[in-house]
Amino acid sequence: MRAVVYEQFETPPSVKTVPDPTPAPHGVVVKVEATGLCRSDWHGWMGHDSDVVLPHVPGHELAGTVAAIGSQVTRWKVGDRVTAPFVCGCGHCFECNSGNHQVCERQFQPGFTAWGSFAEYVALDFADTNLVRLPDDLDFATAASLGCRFVTSFRAIVDQGRVLPGEWVAVHGCGGVGLSAIMIATAMGANVVAVDLTEEKLAFARDMGAVHTINAAETDNVPRAVKQLTQGGAHVSIDALGHPVTCYNSISNLRRRGRHVQVGLMLGDHTDAKVPMARIIAHELEILGSHGMQAFRYKAMMDMIATGKLKPQKLVGRNISLDEAPAALMAMDRFEGTGISVITSF
Repeated sequence: MRAVVYEQFETPPSVKTVPDPTPAPHGVVVKVEATGLCRSDWHGWMGHDSDVVLPHVPGHELAGTVAAIGSQVTRWKVGDRVTAPFVCGCGHCFECNSGNHQVCERQFQPGFTAWGSFAEYVALDFADTNLVRLPDDLDFATAASLGCRFVTSFRAIVDQGRVLPGEWVAVHGCGGVGLSAIMIATAMGANVVAVDLTEEKLAFARDMGAVHTINAAETDNVPRAVKQLTQGGAHVSIDALGHPVTCYNSISNLRRRGRHVQVGLMLGDHTDAKVPMARIIAHELEILGSHGMQAFRYKAMMDMIATGKLKPQKLVGRNISLDEAPAALMAMDRFEGTGISVITSF
């Protein structure tokens, strides 16, 4: 099969012919029809993720059809249209048994713990626990865009942030994660303040439902600006970028007893970010993470897509080919353009 491969961290990947994968007894092989480009893939390529073993094929936001099944798989057959969370639970550990597959103790992550979906085929473990059936009317590019950013934002807003109608939600960073969070929070009836550095992305944020926007490049004190717009601070705030500045601002712009949800990864030099701990204690703030979403929770999100309350297709910025993927991956740290790039030609 053709796949994007890098032999060393921070060196240009290339498209190569590599052996086709075979399914584990509890797994499947999926023929990839679409796969999204995510900044998490860039972190892996940079060497920020200790699970990546070289040589490596990145990619974790995928959609396609089942091409082969393992001997222990009971729920799936060849030809099924599927996607999967980027964190796949083993189905047997304590966390999985409690329904928290997204923090599985023995999790499988395509594109990180194993070769990923920047390829014609990808092997996925623990298929009966993790595969998600796709509706026939959901196109593969849109389905792939759900795989990391959208589902992580859904969990951040709905499950972790517990957003209620009428609450104020601040979203720091208007890339794929942030735009997803804006759309989902708006659908939940919240009022969203979007924060970014460029007018292009802030305009897109308004299209996704943000009622106010703040250009952080032109604002001396972002937390103060959020508090003025919300008359006291956000009830829920999302760091959708993953940077010490956006993390600090997101916590600092909360009203008393507010909830901060960290979605953007804090890796490399940003692992130990400074937080305003005195404010966290005095105002009884909640600091939460959002790390993917369980396969069984997809139904609630899919139902909102089916009824038109969520329209993730609006977030797909451009379709590219596998041959264009190496350059696109290396450019992820420049945050160029709007929306999500998806590989649809292999």
